Amino acid sequence: MDPYLEGSEWVSAHIELSAEIARRLAPQVRPRYVVRTMRRFVTDAGDAGSIALADMYPDVSIAAGGAPSLTPAQHETATASPTLLAPPLRLMTVMPERVPHVIVEIRDTAERRLVTAIEILSMANKRGAGYRQFVRKRQRILLSSAHLIEIDLLRAGQRVPMQDRLPDAPYFVFLSRSEQRPLTEVWPIPLDAPLPTIPVPLRAPDPDVALDLQAAFTAVYDGLGYDLSVDYRHPPEVPLPDDAGAWVAERLRAVGVAER
Repeated sequence: MDPYLEGSEWVSAHIELSAEIARRLAPQVRPRYVVRTMRRFVTDAGDAGSIALADMYPDVSIAAGGAPSLTPAQHETATASPTLLAPPLRLMTVMPERVPHVIVEIRDTAERRLVTAIEILSMANKRGAGYRQFVRKRQRILLSSAHLIEIDLLRAGQRVPMQDRLPDAPYFVFLSRSEQRPLTEVWPIPLDAPLPTIPVPLRAPDPDVALDLQAAFTAVYDGLGYDLSVDYRHPPEVPLPDDAGAWVAERLRAVGVAER
């Protein structure tokens, strides 16, 4: 994983990596299954927290209606010109934005039933109301017969809910097989290790197929030229702890990139 992609480039990397995973899985699972990327939009308000659609209602509303009957005294008060005060401050508020989010679905060709869902987490999944919305959707899949793979390549934000404490690692892959729940297979991924090749379960008795996450990530990185849009001379947007930052700096110097 490249920690420099965890910032503003992540929306693009998330979409492209999802599509690359679908392309790599499709030939392995045909003709019994099809692989599709399903796009939806999540409303996110940045570091101030995510906003679910249900939350987007005003606390105070103004509605048109018939004119009420006023007494003479009330009419005189209502028509008096109030003194308008200039606002003491003009500050920027946090504006919500609709962030695209992609899920990879494997469905059987006979009935188009969901067999396996693969989700690469975005920051909108990992904070505020967006995290709560993500957990509710996750619970629906866990209560179904579908397998669930969650790929968390973001150090910031909340992790997927687990009963047991997760080890200290920057990145994770979680695989929940429908027949083994609540047990979950977990791949902790150190910063200095390649992304793993993971099994992707199908419907019994079909065997798992393999997904090489590092090959998929490298193909996306090289194919879209993220090296041209990331400035490796500055620290990443999401800060690294001191030991990890020193390791990254050493790697950059080894390839001829000096930090400013």
